Amino acid sequence: MSDYDYIVVGAGSAGCLMASRLSEDAGKRVLLLEAGGKDDSFWIPIPVGFSKLMVNPKYNWMFNTEPEPNCHGRTIPIPRGKTLGGSSSINGMLYVRGNPLDYNTWAQFGNRGWSYEGVLPYFKKSEHFERNNNDPARGYNGTLNVAEMRENHEICDAFIAAAVGEGFQRNPDYNNGHQEGFGYFQVTQKNGRRWSTARAFLDPARGRPNLTIETNAQCTGVILDGKRCVGVKFMQNGQAREARCRGEVVLCAGAVQSPHVLEISGIGQPELLRSFGVEVRHELPGVGENYRDHYAPRMNYRVKLPITLNEQTRGIGFAREIARYFMSGRGILTYTAGIAYGFVKTRPELEEPDVQFHFAHASYGNAANRVLEREPGMTVTTYQCRPESQGSIHLRSPDPLAAPCIRPNYLADPLDQRVVVDGMKIARRIINNPAMDKYRAHEMNPGDAVQTDEQWLDFARHNGQTTYHVVGTCKMGRDPMAVVDDELRVHGIEGLRVADASVMPTMVSGNTNAATIMIAEKGADMIRAAARNGMAQAA
Repeated sequence: MSDYDYIVVGAGSAGCLMASRLSEDAGKRVLLLEAGGKDDSFWIPIPVGFSKLMVNPKYNWMFNTEPEPNCHGRTIPIPRGKTLGGSSSINGMLYVRGNPLDYNTWAQFGNRGWSYEGVLPYFKKSEHFERNNNDPARGYNGTLNVAEMRENHEICDAFIAAAVGEGFQRNPDYNNGHQEGFGYFQVTQKNGRRWSTARAFLDPARGRPNLTIETNAQCTGVILDGKRCVGVKFMQNGQAREARCRGEVVLCAGAVQSPHVLEISGIGQPELLRSFGVEVRHELPGVGENYRDHYAPRMNYRVKLPITLNEQTRGIGFAREIARYFMSGRGILTYTAGIAYGFVKTRPELEEPDVQFHFAHASYGNAANRVLEREPGMTVTTYQCRPESQGSIHLRSPDPLAAPCIRPNYLADPLDQRVVVDGMKIARRIINNPAMDKYRAHEMNPGDAVQTDEQWLDFARHNGQTTYHVVGTCKMGRDPMAVVDDELRVHGIEGLRVADASVMPTMVSGNTNAATIMIAEKGADMIRAAARNGMAQAA
């Protein structure tokens, strides 16, 4: 294939934006590689379709962890998008920037320009917030449509009222720098349809003659000339191919696959690479380390009234909802994975919330397979905003097409154990508030028999799942375990950057898609500035 100025690996939440921004320079040729196919599923535009896509191997990599020692040896699914738009095409569409404390912590680690003040312009640049209230913290001119939840529900209203009844506050906008409180989530939707990064950023760029998009093209490694990256190798429709790059290769393959691409290219921990017969090209001990994720037990309740999604997604009533959606873009098909939110402090002395709640008037018999129960139900999902437990992602085989070995190490840190337990106790308190009496029948999971901290923790170990927020495996910094610098350049390698959730040094307080988009926005700005100044070089 011909030479390019930029090669972007991965057309997911970060890659779609990255390719769009870099191709705005008409004189620069850009290649975007996506291992999955086109985002052509019937279910992708329909918000409630996330439950179908999460279990479809055509659009989801269907990764699984190794048996987790702190979760009674369970193997836990790790969904990742495998199509244009990546995880933004299959996720729950919740738009959560995180807390200013998150980014100020990154800056405190020495990552220049990554404080909340430094990243806010990039959140705003991407965003078109439909509720245009002239808040200086929000963006209104971007192409990523951020909307209010299109439908409210009386049980969700009651949940928010119950939280207020327990002393917590309402919060009309958790994305303007003030996160604490309860309300309805904001979502990446437009007119009741999913608004993925493929819709927001790639569609406007598709007609550019300087942008080439290759689907079904899985990267099998970067090509190094000494300590400079000069291209990539990939498999497409069973054929081994290469693409050469005059400028920079940008890995946007995500926190699971960006470290995997580095390792199969010979960049990582020398002993590990040699153990799989991979030639060591560059030593970087932090590749694949610092894995963090939000681990979330889900508490289920039986509901007295037949007004939940469990029964509304069946029979004639569901047929009416389908017709309503396609005629008006409204109704239950616009719902997402979480509907009402809460950000709370488990201890009053904390500066910022340390627990996030997702609430929905629905309940799964099994959270892993996402099949709704037949009887009315509701669910509170609880997770710690900033977990301390760290895991890893590494090679399991020298075969570049083999899935990596994922070891999250959930609940390893005693602080994580305490915060998750305290969060679930608060959730129970809210559900037991009189505002919920009309709806609450009884607690199914964990049930009233669970009362002690030991019992709560055991429930969390047995029942928790990921919330699909993997970060940190190519972390940003200048310490010995950092993989990229604060310009997202891979330490010691020219012409190679990483710009996705893997560069986060620590977890953000909430769903990670918004922060991943911001990282790509800021990274694209850095790359274009370096090209203008002739400064693309090794960190």
